[in-house]
Amino acid sequence: MEMLKVSAQSNPKSVAGALAAVLREKGSAELQAVGAGAVNQSIKAIAIARGFVAPNGIDLVTIPAFTEITIDGEERTSIRFIVEPR
Repeated sequence: MEMLKVSAQSNPKSVAGALAAVLREKGSAELQAVGAGAVNQSIKAIAIARGFVAPNGIDLVTIPAFTEITIDGEERTSIRFIVEPR
């Protein structure tokens, strides 16, 4: 599954375009976000991506999950959004 990393500074429309492209190509994708700002941008991107794939008859389902990752030697908690067609 393709992993897209989202930051608080990510442009939601750009992330949505990348997400829609991965969904069309591979069938499912994951977004990874660390921090409230990144989670906010991820949710916006998923909502926008739904609009991008809707004309193709695709509706999206999002499954959130917590994951532990290492950034610069520190353990951090991230939220992973698994995005799949319904």
